[in-house]
Amino acid sequence: MTGTTDFYARQASTKGNDPETVVVSAALTGALTTRKQCPAIPYTPAEIAEEAAAAREAGAAVAHIHARTDEGAPTFDVDTYQEIHDEVRERTDIVLNFSTGAIETPLEDRLEYVQSVGPEIAALNMGSMNYAKYSDAREEYVFDMIFENPFSEIRDLLAGMNEASVTPELECFDTSHVGNTRPLLEEGVLERPFHASLIMGVLGGIPATVENLVHQVRQLPEDCTWQVIGIGRDQWPLVAAALSMGGNVRVGLEDNFYRPSGEMAESNADLVADAVELARQVGREPATPDEAREILGVER
Repeated sequence: MTGTTDFYARQASTKGNDPETVVVSAALTGALTTRKQCPAIPYTPAEIAEEAAAAREAGAAVAHIHARTDEGAPTFDVDTYQEIHDEVRERTDIVLNFSTGAIETPLEDRLEYVQSVGPEIAALNMGSMNYAKYSDAREEYVFDMIFENPFSEIRDLLAGMNEASVTPELECFDTSHVGNTRPLLEEGVLERPFHASLIMGVLGGIPATVENLVHQVRQLPEDCTWQVIGIGRDQWPLVAAALSMGGNVRVGLEDNFYRPSGEMAESNADLVADAVELARQVGREPATPDEAREILGVER
């Protein structure tokens, strides 16, 4: 492994990541995905916990979670998030990452469960944008929304996470979102090193190309850890590129239903297993949850 490690250690793109070990995150549910689109989407706390445990066994170190009602609608209910937390902890040691992203949901509702339940990580959207999906086949928008994330809300979410000792994961859908860290660092509400998720392929955000991934990584501080999140079937070329650049990766049914073969995944664990196989093909091993905590600076 020494030669491979030396190769990644020489890459400027590795930045604060571990050159030998990759943190694989599994985005289990999402807020908009449904079982009509993919039958494997988990809804209930028990179903989410089972998916988290299976993803952990397949090689994931982090589970990114949006809570759902039993019927599949998104929910920000504190008790539901607490039940998810407890159900997951009964089954596995995977790092818990809760989403705070939402459209037209009050800030207080998105912060209350983070502070009350205390996941190890909480995702934080780093800027406002158009947020849409266009169907070429139907020649129409599947959805077309404005994703509002003003600095005032970003600052309040960061302050709330700091108070609860929850590590923020900065979700950056475009280059401007990476740049939005500057005033927050100057104010002291955000500290270095931080963890950035580079989300690519959302209509309204940066397009999903390897060239754009390289550009995004170049904007990050040298001590920053990062992962790529590719949306849709463009996910796998981006995963392969990120692994070769020394980055971490996120896969899962929130982002993409399909395996590299083109077959629909039957579980989140299928997608994690494919990502782990790709990692090993370029000489990197998946991090355990405890190794991920050390790499990402997360306190358990």
